[in-house]
Amino acid sequence: MRKVFQVVLLGSILALFIGIFTSCSNGTNGAASNDIKTIGIVQIREHPSLNTIRESFIKELANEGYHNGDNIKIDYQDAQGDQTNLKTICQKFANNNYDLIVAIATPSAQAAAGETKEIPVLFAACTDPVSAGLVASLDRPGANVSGTSDAVSAEQIMELAKRITPDFKTIGALYNSGEANSVSVINNLKEYAGKNGMTVLESTVTNTSEVQQATQTLAEKADILFSPIDNTVASAMPVVAQVVNAAKKPIYVGADSMVKDGGLATYGVNYQVLGQETGKMAIEILNGKKPAEMPVKTMDAVEIYLNQDTAAAIGITFPEDVLAEAKQVFKN
Repeated sequence: MRKVFQVVLLGSILALFIGIFTSCSNGTNGAASNDIKTIGIVQIREHPSLNTIRESFIKELANEGYHNGDNIKIDYQDAQGDQTNLKTICQKFANNNYDLIVAIATPSAQAAAGETKEIPVLFAACTDPVSAGLVASLDRPGANVSGTSDAVSAEQIMELAKRITPDFKTIGALYNSGEANSVSVINNLKEYAGKNGMTVLESTVTNTSEVQQATQTLAEKADILFSPIDNTVASAMPVVAQVVNAAKKPIYVGADSMVKDGGLATYGVNYQVLGQETGKMAIEILNGKKPAEMPVKTMDAVEIYLNQDTAAAIGITFPEDVLAEAKQVFKN
């Protein structure tokens, strides 16, 4: 009888242990949070192009069944253009061991990659991730970092400029020399200018408060102005537009949002599509794929974007063939 009692007691204890274990596995004791993936999104600053990427990225996740507050948690942080803020934000993401860090724009990606070698880092809108030190190559990133590139060709934009405002000889380059993405595009511009007997005049800035004076300097000396996909300049485009319109000088830019905010024209990428592609890569990572195995995605299709109000302000008429090719013509 004693042996029977011992067997029954042992069975009861075992059943209790199995019940507790099963309960924990199902999350009834609060462990369900382990099934929710946490994504940290860091953005160097808020401006239309970067905001479009973020919004499109989140929408793509939702389209594929990943909803914030349901089966994923999104922690979005804006660094407000401050490098110290960037570092603090990325340190927080790394220290909290987030499942994925999404870094929008090159400075954000560099900060995130500098804080972790284990957590997957997915960048968006990094013009030249190789030169920025983020990946070993576009085809084989090689570490915990990959993403999408918004590389545009300065040569292609200048060829568009020839169609709209021909016979220019001096190009005023307006950019932040501390942004690796901008430096890469300006180097491309210099190569183009050298091959075509043109001169590049540079006026660099380090923050938005310097943009107005730098623009005025170039507007006085250059035939046309050019700014790449530069986060500092993009944030101050209304100021830039005011200066160049008063000087009756065209400014060609690297992003559709910069055209919308006053630039004359660009051959640019569609940032909504770029955000979607970044979202698709994020889903692959959440499902276990390693960034090292994921080639950087570049946007093959570039479109013409024009600003009709800017053209009118500086006395320019867009050629009919350019208007016919344009993806979008901004006007009030």
